[in-house]
Amino acid sequence: MKADISPFNLNNTRKSIFKFSLLLIVALQISSCGSAKKSSYFNEVGNNTFSSHFEPLEPILQKNDLLSINISSLNAEVTEMFNIANNVGGTQTVGYLIDQDGYIRFPVLGKIEVSGLTKKELREYIREELISKRLLMEPIVDIRFMNFKVSVLGEVNQPAVFTIPNEKVTLLEALGMAGDMTIYANRDNVLLISEEDGVKSTKRIDLTSDELFTSPNYYLKPNDIVYVQPNDRKVRNTSNAAQWFSVILGSLSLAVISISTFK
Repeated sequence: MKADISPFNLNNTRKSIFKFSLLLIVALQISSCGSAKKSSYFNEVGNNTFSSHFEPLEPILQKNDLLSINISSLNAEVTEMFNIANNVGGTQTVGYLIDQDGYIRFPVLGKIEVSGLTKKELREYIREELISKRLLMEPIVDIRFMNFKVSVLGEVNQPAVFTIPNEKVTLLEALGMAGDMTIYANRDNVLLISEEDGVKSTKRIDLTSDELFTSPNYYLKPNDIVYVQPNDRKVRNTSNAAQWFSVILGSLSLAVISISTFK
């Protein structure tokens, strides 16, 4: 028996569904507007000038750091013996690994305790030793990290471990390398995990505030880990409420398709 649906009832049903659809769209727009502010950086930053009262912190040398130490002087032949660890076969770079006791083994100078020093302090120490032992005249010592890495995890588009060749990276640059935060990222509670001398420390950073520009956490240190936590929106989207919302939308679509077949 064929269903008897009058044009009047059909029009009323379509109007009801149309009104319900409008209500859903408005609700979604209100929800989006409410979360838009939380999805952006530095909401209250205007045309300001920020003076940083700090220089990028020079990292402290630690166990398992891999260093490139290059020596140069006017006597190239003698200098070559101090650069053996930098080049093997002319191509492969080996470097100096700080052992578990905090030492490296440097040509001629022997064991040097470097853990706890800065690159500048180690550079000056090696230079003074080469001069005082009359091994080289006016040597130039260049020290670089070979394993300066930071990790960006959590609600970012491309979580990964990144090697920083120039040994200088800001928190914002690291997030950029990770493809920026997703829409589900909690921007006012980013976790920064650092380690120094075997002691881990954690800090919470609010990226909706302009305080980052004057914070010592603006520049990352080797082996820092940035973890971006999910916001409440993602939690809601994975809850039962979100599943029921999908069921309602599916039922609405099915109703529209069914009514269209009676035309």
